[in-house]
Amino acid sequence: AQGHGAKGDNIYEFEIEFLEPVEPKPVCRVTQRQLNITVQKKESNWWERLTKQEKRPLFLAPDFDRWLDESDAEMELREKEEEKINKMKIESRVPKDPFRHLKKGYLIMYNLVQFLGFSWIFVNMTVRLFILGKGNMEIHLFSEMLGFLCVTDSFYDTFHTISDMMYFCQTLALMEIMNSLIGLVRSPLIPAVVQVFGRNFVLFVILGSLEEMQSKAVVFFVFYFWSITEVFRYPYYMLSCIGIEWKPLTWLRYTVWIPLYPLGALAEAVCIVQSIPIFSETGKFSLGLPNPLNVTIQFPFVLQIYLIVLFLGIFVNFRHLYKQRKQHLGPKKRKMK
Repeated sequence: AQGHGAKGDNIYEFEIEFLEPVEPKPVCRVTQRQLNITVQKKESNWWERLTKQEKRPLFLAPDFDRWLDESDAEMELREKEEEKINKMKIESRVPKDPFRHLKKGYLIMYNLVQFLGFSWIFVNMTVRLFILGKGNMEIHLFSEMLGFLCVTDSFYDTFHTISDMMYFCQTLALMEIMNSLIGLVRSPLIPAVVQVFGRNFVLFVILGSLEEMQSKAVVFFVFYFWSITEVFRYPYYMLSCIGIEWKPLTWLRYTVWIPLYPLGALAEAVCIVQSIPIFSETGKFSLGLPNPLNVTIQFPFVLQIYLIVLFLGIFVNFRHLYKQRKQHLGPKKRKMK
């Protein structure tokens, strides 16, 4: 190697003739401070010394931090064996769950069904956006030439096309609360409740009960943001059930929510704001109480309170997801010996 020493720039080299044969291809690792070369013995046995020559070369010095003699190696091996035996004893004391295979199979099937359902929603909406959207643009132009307006668009008929599958997926998502409640998964209960009930409130109460809301463009964005997030979340959980981690999928699962989660919450808020005048006009879900003052609980007022709760829920889930991201994608802490 060429380096700068006491006598200026020089080419440095050395030769070592080992006591016994070694593997011909050493492993080299270059750092900013040094070059590490690992040479493997052909046969795993103890050498009397390192080199054939009895006298050690002057440039060669042992690293006592890594030094290991035969007695030390035997002690280390004995400690590892004892640790392994103790671990087996502890595992044997813990009662095995007779239903663990059934639970694992259920979680795999649940995540697979949800993945297929949300994938169908995402692909269907994407195809309609790029194919029907273009065709409807031409229809709009033709209609304007004829003197009337055509309102059929891939945005405006999203609910009528996708709602059945979304109803199925979001109803099935109630199982995530049950899974967390009975300890079938280690996910915290509160984030699951906030997400599932928040989505189902928008889907069933706001969109499902008002036909006027079902033809609005905001429905497309609500469904689209939901489906993109779940297309990465459910396959990640499904592979985790069988002990497989695919790093690109892990990165996507803990990264795509950063832009999509706030956008999805914003779309939900817009959906609620647009529904308030309709609920005010129709009086739907407003409750009149039988009392002398004839007080009525207006459902639009409930929706205004829900908007505040929605943004508090966003904070709770955002904090939970950020902690998960740091845990899975953050720098790994090295154990100190």
